[in-house]
Amino acid sequence: MIPGDSPIPLIGIARLASESELLEAKRRVQYFELPTRKFITRCTSTRVPFQWTINPYRGCEFGCKYCYARYTHEFMELRDGRDFEERIFAKQWSAASFRDELRKIPRTDTIAIGTATDPYQPAERRYGVTRKILEIFAGERGRTVGIISKSDLVARDAALLAGMGRHNRLSVHLTITTMDTELARLLEPYAPRPDLRQEAVRQLAAAGLRVGVFSAPILPLINDSEAMLDAVAAAAREAGATSYGGNVVFLQPCAQKVFFPFLEKAFPHLARRYRERFAESAYLRGDYPKRIQERLETVRQRHGLSRRFAEYQPEDWAVEQQFHFDFTSQST
Repeated sequence: MIPGDSPIPLIGIARLASESELLEAKRRVQYFELPTRKFITRCTSTRVPFQWTINPYRGCEFGCKYCYARYTHEFMELRDGRDFEERIFAKQWSAASFRDELRKIPRTDTIAIGTATDPYQPAERRYGVTRKILEIFAGERGRTVGIISKSDLVARDAALLAGMGRHNRLSVHLTITTMDTELARLLEPYAPRPDLRQEAVRQLAAAGLRVGVFSAPILPLINDSEAMLDAVAAAAREAGATSYGGNVVFLQPCAQKVFFPFLEKAFPHLARRYRERFAESAYLRGDYPKRIQERLETVRQRHGLSRRFAEYQPEDWAVEQQFHFDFTSQST
């Protein structure tokens, strides 16, 4: 059980979280099992190209300073910024419930795995919820599925994913914000090193999967130079990726509470600029996002990478579907 008494009666997911069983505790992190009403969530945003999302875990141990998904813990009345990365909830698995939900999803819709929290964070080694989900997808036909992660653990499932890709349209993206190991450790203190992620790209590509690299977020004056983006693209190409993209950072209030204090310590000369730029909106406006997309296009052309995956027809495609799928593309 999560310690502490709430001053108000808890309802919904906050009550479920408060009643969750403590599975295990490490020096920094506690793991809980969360009773789950739904595994698959409808996405109504027009900014993204998928209709459904799956996040096997709530919270993420990687502790990325810029993470936009911290607000999801607030639904459980866990509002300390550290709770998101120190109290990790593995969704209580039920294969029958998941199959029942999946049957109701039209095969013409796109399903994205890992949109809020990483499906291959350390909890996956312990509880394997992501793999259990993929094992069911491997028995499906005619689905369109995208996976995104910043963990090299995804390569563990290369064979399973390859089998899944023979019957479904599948794409896998590794998020790599920089090839500078020291900078990556500052921004993403508990995530695998960039070179380990690129090695995962290599293993997935060798297994015949469509694999891409995505730089997100791109942070002004931190990892946005052409040289830094070029280094990621060059390594991605060498590892066998065929696509490369990125998006400019957006900072919701929940992320600002963690990111701005981090800037004060790590990049004090940038703190005032960031506070001013994000004072009225979580999104950067003006010419900057356009310039970054132009910079990305320059490095893509230099290394022979595409912005999107080329269309492909799986070996056993049970459902006729003619549409384009680009999991990582979203407007900023």
